[in-house]
Amino acid sequence: MSAVRSANNVKRIAARSVPEWQLRLYVAGTTARSAAALENLKKLCETHLAGRYSIEIVDLLLNPQLAAGDQIFAVPTLVRKFPEPIRKIIGDLSNEERVLVGLDVQPAHRA
Repeated sequence: MSAVRSANNVKRIAARSVPEWQLRLYVAGTTARSAAALENLKKLCETHLAGRYSIEIVDLLLNPQLAAGDQIFAVPTLVRKFPEPIRKIIGDLSNEERVLVGLDVQPAHRA
């Protein structure tokens, strides 16, 4: 999780220069929960959005003022900035189906 701490305290992971999916992951330091959320997000993106996404990681311990812009009240929180509308998912992102539905990557399974 040390990769979260970059020169400007915001880390960007890009699969290409103009991504279709712009995601922002808010974390609070290098906790196990933050690391799990980042790893789960990377795995989901590579599986379902390969070559079409960027991830911006914001550590709120280093930049607490950045929480206001996306109204972040809990961490980790994933924000889908683009495509609009903005969507948020709170937690470690371990429930793949919930995350995919929350991001609107795939429709919910119907029983």
